[in-house]
Amino acid sequence: MTWVSDLKALEDDCRRAPSAHNTQPWVLRYGDESVDVHWDPSRALPDSDPTRRDLFLSLGAFIETCLIVAADAGLPVRASVSVDRASLRAARLVPDSAVYETPFTLASVRQRGCARGGYAPGTLDTATLAALAGLGADLRQLPSRSLVKPLAAADRWMFGTPAVVAELREWMRLSPKHPRYRLDGLTDRAMAMSRVEASGLAAMIGPRAYRVTRRLGGPALLAAASKGLLRYDGSVLVLVGSAVTPEEVIEHGRALVRVWLALSERGLAVHPLSQLLDCTATGTRLAERLGLAPDEAPLAVFRTGRPLQPPVRSARIPSA
Repeated sequence: MTWVSDLKALEDDCRRAPSAHNTQPWVLRYGDESVDVHWDPSRALPDSDPTRRDLFLSLGAFIETCLIVAADAGLPVRASVSVDRASLRAARLVPDSAVYETPFTLASVRQRGCARGGYAPGTLDTATLAALAGLGADLRQLPSRSLVKPLAAADRWMFGTPAVVAELREWMRLSPKHPRYRLDGLTDRAMAMSRVEASGLAAMIGPRAYRVTRRLGGPALLAAASKGLLRYDGSVLVLVGSAVTPEEVIEHGRALVRVWLALSERGLAVHPLSQLLDCTATGTRLAERLGLAPDEAPLAVFRTGRPLQPPVRSARIPSA
C-alpha cells in the first residue's frame, strides 16, 4: 500500500472540515503518487457567495484538515496550492520528505464543531488571543453587542433577497424526514432550532409562501429573531487578509481552520456570521470600522466563546 491508499482510508476524517452551509464542495481524485483536490460547482453558493470567498476558504480548511489527518497517521504529505478554474482543481497533495508539522491531531479534527445557540458571557482572554496569534491568521476582535444592529441588517438583506433565500432553502434540512438530513446542509439541530422554530421557518421561506411573506415583512421578522445572538458580552473575531487571488484565500482558509481547532481544544466554540460579509453594505461598514488598508479585506466573521450546550455534530457525506 502507498500513502495514497492510506490517505484514502482516512477520507471520512478529512471530510470533517467545515464549509459554508455545510455544502462540502470538495472532491478528491486519487492518482498513483498524488491526490488532487477539486471542487464540485453544484455545491458552490453563487448567489450568497458570488466572489467565491467562502468556497475557497472551505477548500483551504479542507486541505489543512487533510494534512492534519495525514500527519496524525504518520504520512509525509504536503499541499501544492494552485487553482485551475478550467478543471476546478484547487490543490495537489504530494509526498514530502517529512510529516507535516502541526500542533493538531485527528482528535482535534473530530471534536471541532460549530455552536449556534447561546454562549456564556465573557470575552477571549489574553492567553487565548496570544495562542491564536501564532497560527498565521490576522484576527481582529470586536465586542459582540456592537454587531447587533449590523447583524440584523445583514439578516434582513439575506431573508429579503429571493435568490439568496432560494439557495438557503436548498441547503436547509429542517426536519429529520429530509432525505439528506444525515448527509449535508444545515439541520434544525445544527442551527439550534426547536421543532416549532424549524417548522415556522420552513413555512415562511417555502417556495410559494415566500412571495407573500416577503411582501408582508417576513425578512424583518426573521431578522428580529436573531437579534439575541449577540446581545451579551462576548467576542466576535474577524479574519482579515489579502484576497487578491484564490490561492491567497485558500491559505487564509487553512489558517482559519487552525484557529477554530485551537479554540475547540480550549473548550470554546464558533458560530460563523458570514451574512455580515455577504451583504455588501454591512461588509463595507465592517471594513471601515476596522480601518482596513486598501489591500485588506474581512474574510470571515464568527462569534466565539463557551457554548451553553455542546456543539452538534454536523452531517457528512461518507467517502465512496
